[in-house]
Amino acid sequence: MNKINKLIIFGVTIGIIVLCHLSTGCANRGVGPQGGPIDSIAPVIVHTSPANGATNVQGKEVVLNFDEYVQIEGAVDNILVSPPQQHVPEIKAIGKRVTVLFQDSLQDNTTYTIDFGNQIVDLHEKNPYEDLTFAFSTGESIDSLAIYGHLIDAENLNPVSGIVVGLHAETSDSAINSYPFIRIGRTNAEGEFSIKNIKAGTYKLYALQDNSRDYVHQPGEGVAFYDEPITPYINSRIETDTLFLKDTLDSVGNRIPDSVFTAEYIYYEPSDLLLYLFKEDVQRHYFLRALRKEAHVFQLIFGAPQTQLPTLSALRLEEDSLGIDTTWVNFLEHSIVQTNATLDTITYWLTDSSAIQMDSIRFAMTYLKSDSVYNLVDQTDTILAVYRAPFMSERTKKAMQQKKEKAGLTLKLNCKQPMNFFDTLAIVSATPLGTYIKDKIHLQMLHDDTVWTEVPFAMPTINGCMMQLPIYYNWKSGSEYRLLLDSAAISDVYGVGNKKDKYSIRVRSIEEYSTIDILLQPYDPTIIIQLLNAQDQPVYEQAAQPGRTTFANIEPGVYYMRLILDVNGDGKWTTGSLAEKRQPEQVVYFPKKLSLRANWNFEETFGWQSIPLLDQKPEAIRKDSNAKKK
Repeated sequence: MNKINKLIIFGVTIGIIVLCHLSTGCANRGVGPQGGPIDSIAPVIVHTSPANGATNVQGKEVVLNFDEYVQIEGAVDNILVSPPQQHVPEIKAIGKRVTVLFQDSLQDNTTYTIDFGNQIVDLHEKNPYEDLTFAFSTGESIDSLAIYGHLIDAENLNPVSGIVVGLHAETSDSAINSYPFIRIGRTNAEGEFSIKNIKAGTYKLYALQDNSRDYVHQPGEGVAFYDEPITPYINSRIETDTLFLKDTLDSVGNRIPDSVFTAEYIYYEPSDLLLYLFKEDVQRHYFLRALRKEAHVFQLIFGAPQTQLPTLSALRLEEDSLGIDTTWVNFLEHSIVQTNATLDTITYWLTDSSAIQMDSIRFAMTYLKSDSVYNLVDQTDTILAVYRAPFMSERTKKAMQQKKEKAGLTLKLNCKQPMNFFDTLAIVSATPLGTYIKDKIHLQMLHDDTVWTEVPFAMPTINGCMMQLPIYYNWKSGSEYRLLLDSAAISDVYGVGNKKDKYSIRVRSIEEYSTIDILLQPYDPTIIIQLLNAQDQPVYEQAAQPGRTTFANIEPGVYYMRLILDVNGDGKWTTGSLAEKRQPEQVVYFPKKLSLRANWNFEETFGWQSIPLLDQKPEAIRKDSNAKKK
């Protein structure tokens, strides 16, 4: 839970609520080498100018004097000033003094908050003054309201540290895209945040992964928003409390209170705000570079996944300012196109010999590029794909060519050994496949540990850019096979055939797997169930079924479980949209690990609506989503 400031009132009169408490009264320990125990006491403030909580402040400098020599640990820009400043204040630690000099003019009738966090430490032992906050006002009073909450990563429920959380008095949805926040805080390692010294009023609450450091949302920055406007307030409650003065125990060892009393507690609300950080599904689309490491292949690399293949067209001779003979440009009609899974790298395998012999390939490319407001528009560039062959003697070239011809086509199998009986075996090539001769490919099964018997199998026709050749066969659990390839059984598009080869295959027994049934309470047809590994990555996934959802033939081991409420039905988690005021799709974690053993059937009931969100994710896979980015 958040550290909620509260004040106990024993009488009728409620005193001034102090948001920022400055500790006093510690002996001066000096700075020179001294004997005795290691210093474990934090620095103590002995005087400030102006005073903490001062009003009608006119100057632009804040000075904090400590009882010992101090320094600022870490980056100065980790110290947060609210409201945010256009020009960062100058913050220095010299000797026993920390000074903050504002570069901007101070606004009238405004409360300023300087959140030092744990940045101020003593000089030698680095003991921090924890959660140090300093406030003053240029007006007659200090704004004293505060809010508290948590920020989590919408996709994996991890806390996110170092994220700016801010308020807008402007209630229009466009304010975050146009104006800096008026009050800010920052999340800690647990994703907790607080915004203090707020003026009474109604606000819109946001979180911003402020890469541009302007406190305004820019396309591509992580963002979170609270659905409804918030109105900070103070809540007073009368509660019963106990006071323990002596260690008096009852017959079973419990401490006996010396007195029971009622007290009035003051809470700053709302204190349970929850924000989901997400990145909108907008990326800047641009062409990165053309890469040609070998003469027969080149790649076009883009800065983001493409929604469609680019259009390549040959340049006419009169358009070619370099004077290159482009009569060979028909290679575009004969090249083989290969795309990666994310469609941001497109590979062209050249099959035209005249194109392969050219050091420079020049053509026009039309593709979709982001404009200044992230709209996709047609862009046409002239591309030059250059191959720079390494320098070598003719003798070396001849030797390398002979070695390559002798090696033949290099092939491997796609499955690790032993393979799963439900997997599809495939022969993998580093270059696009051209032809195969099925009579030269043999699949044999071992019987009685001694006899190899040939078994029938099927293979598809090679079409387009195929880098894998599947072997279709109904594998028998716990059996052994071998795949035999005669010479030139398989050739690539360049006519290079394989050498004679043999591959051993062992198929795992069905007893080596585990099965788990998931019972959702209640069932929701939009739910996708994912089994995760120890790195919080999906390993198995399927749509939830009424009654029970069965995961069969699971690799034994430790797993975790996550649900995705796939509201839009696209089969995956969908991020949010700030413009549409749409939150990301909901994610729910099962709070325990699943230890699955071989040859066992497990059953787990998941009451997914009953577990508080912040208590869901198991500690073993819970981590700061922003830690790896720092």
